[in-house]
Amino acid sequence: MTLNPDRLFPPDPPTRDVARRLYERVASAPILSPHGHVDARTLSRNEPFPDPAALLVTPDHYVTRLLHANGVSLDRLRPPTPSREIWAELCSHWHVFAGTPVRYWLETQLVEVFGVTATPSAKTADGIYDEIASALATPEFRPRALFANFGIRVLATTDDPADDLAAHRALRDDPDFDGHVIPTLRADRYMDPSHPYWADALTELAEASDIDCGSYAGLLNALRNRRRFFLDNGATSTDSGVADAGSEPLDAANAERIHARGLDGTITTDDAIAYRRNLLYRFAEMSTEDGLVMQLHPGVIRNHHAPTLEKYGPDTGHDLPDVASFTRPLQPLLRDFGTHPNLHLVLFTVDETAFSREIGPLAGFYPSVFAGAPWWFLDSPAGIARYRAAITDSVGFAKTSGFIDDTRAFCSIPARHDTSRRADAAFLANLVTTHQLGENEAASIATELVSTIPARTFKLERYL
Repeated sequence: MTLNPDRLFPPDPPTRDVARRLYERVASAPILSPHGHVDARTLSRNEPFPDPAALLVTPDHYVTRLLHANGVSLDRLRPPTPSREIWAELCSHWHVFAGTPVRYWLETQLVEVFGVTATPSAKTADGIYDEIASALATPEFRPRALFANFGIRVLATTDDPADDLAAHRALRDDPDFDGHVIPTLRADRYMDPSHPYWADALTELAEASDIDCGSYAGLLNALRNRRRFFLDNGATSTDSGVADAGSEPLDAANAERIHARGLDGTITTDDAIAYRRNLLYRFAEMSTEDGLVMQLHPGVIRNHHAPTLEKYGPDTGHDLPDVASFTRPLQPLLRDFGTHPNLHLVLFTVDETAFSREIGPLAGFYPSVFAGAPWWFLDSPAGIARYRAAITDSVGFAKTSGFIDDTRAFCSIPARHDTSRRADAAFLANLVTTHQLGENEAASIATELVSTIPARTFKLERYL
């Protein structure tokens, strides 16, 4: 198994030559990863990864969901199934990943990170497993060594407001660690007062903030308290993964009424939705006060398959896309904060029809709005090309977010960023050869897409 140096580049020689030169400008540029799900404790503890399956299969729902779709039970992809058997399931089903970005990422990891040359199959599974396991036992493949080898300059994690962020502080204060691992506050647990665990979440937040969350006003104060705590520990962003982008505010009395009904169990569905949408508005209001970037990921049907949720829990591959809308739902929020200099609102979608219909036009008017990169089901080479074609007409390049990897699979980070860099080089090369851009300007844009653009969007300029 080898990787063609021209992978993802256009087939016609003149455009391919331009893409090569543009890619060379950014191939080894430091990685800014402003949105992801790697646990900071992985780097803080710096313990060896246990085995190939635990590193490359089990935590990666991109991998496990497609195996499951092809008949592999999720029981076979997690302990207590022996790791060698989990790995064998991946290798024996290698053909089902053909043509997918998951195959591209896995090949890149196997070849460029671990030096594997054999193509995965049922026959080669044990040999590849042993080759990777042997590498993982060496100091060069511990998390911090890989972090440095991958060229990661900034890695943002995703964290509950009640988290003590001890791992982040340990990394920050460790003189032997040169990287930057910063938290991102995600307060989804506190937005739905109809959820059966909402009251328990409020208790945890009250303990973390030392503020009583028995009232709506108390919840807002506790969230402001934790936002300051996250800022003090290096955070630059929040994130919200909500059912929709509705942002109609409530008056304080109505919000207090709904909060009380959430606690006593008498809340209605309509009231719960109104409360969530009000909190989204309040998060934007808080961002104008403290400057935290506001990331918004609406339009996902979480835990689509109830039996899988009941047996295996969340984040097991059955969160699925829904139709997304932004322009009307965000009008209340943007009416009041859309031109505020402190607000950076990064909009992500898994409904790619929204790129040209809503997100691009919004980012093309509001100074606060940025078009988030293709995400989840769309961060493939083809999806990135469609995103650029859909967004660029309305907003160009400067109001996009830069790439996000959105991954729990640590070793996939450089593979995913390299995919984006190659796909963007291909898109820019087409603009050059159709005489819409000069090559020097295209080279500058390629460089900005991996440096100043994500740094400005996510307020990471201090790390450049």
